[in-house]
Amino acid sequence: MPVPGAGTGAGTIASAPAAGRRWDLLAACLAVAAIAAAVVIGRAVNGNDILHVRFPPLSAVWLPHYGPGTPAALAVAAAVVAYGPPLADRLPWRRLLLATWTAGMAWIWSLALVDGWQAGVAEQLTAPNEYARPETVARFADLGHAVRTFTDHILIQAPDNWPAHIAGHPPAAILTFVGLDRAGLGGGAWAAVFCITVGGSAAVAVLVTLRTLGGEERTRRAAPFLVLGPWAVWAGVSADGYFAAVVAWGLALLALAATGTARRPAVAAAGAGLLLGWAVYLSYGLTLLVLPVAAVLGYAARGGRRGAVLRTAGWAVAGALPVAVVFTAAGFWWWEGYELLHERYYQGFGGERPYGYWVWANLAVAALSAGLAAVAGTRRAVRTAWRRRSARPSAQSSAAPSAYAVAVMAVAGLACLVAADLSGLSKAETERIWLPFTLWLLPAAALLPARDHRAWLTAQAAVALVVNHLLVTSW
Repeated sequence: MPVPGAGTGAGTIASAPAAGRRWDLLAACLAVAAIAAAVVIGRAVNGNDILHVRFPPLSAVWLPHYGPGTPAALAVAAAVVAYGPPLADRLPWRRLLLATWTAGMAWIWSLALVDGWQAGVAEQLTAPNEYARPETVARFADLGHAVRTFTDHILIQAPDNWPAHIAGHPPAAILTFVGLDRAGLGGGAWAAVFCITVGGSAAVAVLVTLRTLGGEERTRRAAPFLVLGPWAVWAGVSADGYFAAVVAWGLALLALAATGTARRPAVAAAGAGLLLGWAVYLSYGLTLLVLPVAAVLGYAARGGRRGAVLRTAGWAVAGALPVAVVFTAAGFWWWEGYELLHERYYQGFGGERPYGYWVWANLAVAALSAGLAAVAGTRRAVRTAWRRRSARPSAQSSAAPSAYAVAVMAVAGLACLVAADLSGLSKAETERIWLPFTLWLLPAAALLPARDHRAWLTAQAAVALVVNHLLVTSW
């Protein structure tokens, strides 16, 4: 029996019945209701600042404003809505990747510049708790000593305790900005340029992953949504946009290796392991990337390539191992750092923020960051993945592989969000922290009917523009 809005193949999915479109709108309306409830209830219970954010559920301040980035943001949004879908269909593949990266960076830059150059860009990563603060970078003058004694400064009562973001991450995060400083690119401006440039490439990595796994049809349709997501509000400027790109490129290389698409699968797999291993030393929470890794390998194994998948996994482990060996030999033990972070988390705001509010408000924030089109698309992704899993082999073979690949990766991203949420270690600031996971929800909008794409892209842009012009966000 056909499922509303899902169909049995590419044609029926593309021409979804009216019932499916109504469910899409309902999902978007429920997301709006959840966001509104999080704001109203958050403001009601935050009288004694128990939530420790100034405009719950976001780390932001209410301050309607506009800035030098406003005209550019409106222009980019209008251009992507008008020309994004047809260009995504007809551009040669490599030009599409370049256009996606370029347009995505233009969108991130324009949104960041709504707050002006200093507040919106140059000073973002030199704030008291951030990575590029000169006095923090200076503490790594003796690199070996700093890494060796890194865990000695995680707890709040420790002498010279690290600022919150440095204490909350393994040392690869701060070492990235120390490396920029030593290369002559120190300071907040260069740190911002690095994060936006690298973070903007994450959309390209997602497209490479999806095309490698399932083909071009839905992958091409996902490109405009990867450009114009509200996700960009927090990708510019935060280090988590850079983290998201590292994860995305690791998964792209893994897909290329596991499917045999890469010319040298072993090299691609080792490169994937290196990036994914580095990601684990960028953020403790990125251990959850085991879920999208399993999704990529599981999808590749469906085509009878189990031997290739096993070899890919072996080479990926071999690629990740040197990262762990180097940090451990330098004196940083990952598990010790994680246990100390867990203790510090409950020493600070994390121990005071009520789980009962944040366990659902976090998900409302994720819906805001992903956008209404991604919410509606994720509904379709869950149904598509479930139908394919429970269908007979004959029905499976007729389903559009590109749609299924998009669905599988969206579900993996959603699973990461849910796991992080239930852990209780992501109470607030998830609009930034969850960027590496939220990113994989954006392509799910490609599962929506093609005739509705411009309307959904308009909704995506509107959410980003409203948030960025009514609030001054912390990132």
